[in-house]
Amino acid sequence: MEFTASHTPEEIADAIQPQFKETDHDTLVTIINRYYEQDTWKSDLIFSKDSFELIQNILDSAGELPEHVPYEDLVTTQFAEKSTK
Repeated sequence: MEFTASHTPEEIADAIQPQFKETDHDTLVTIINRYYEQDTWKSDLIFSKDSFELIQNILDSAGELPEHVPYEDLVTTQFAEKSTK
């Protein structure tokens, strides 16, 4: 989280390139920019209901989500909350 908040999409692409050998650098930069535009990367560990709904909407619009699931059924924030104390 700290790395993505303090580095450019190009720097992040450089860092993750070994895990995505089949994807060229420019494509990775495009994807990372999209993540920034969608506010995908957060600055804290709490996976908020708004974030959960955003990812479901993205998956739904891509045709990859058969149905939306209630936040309360899948997400627990107790561990993230405990780690911030």
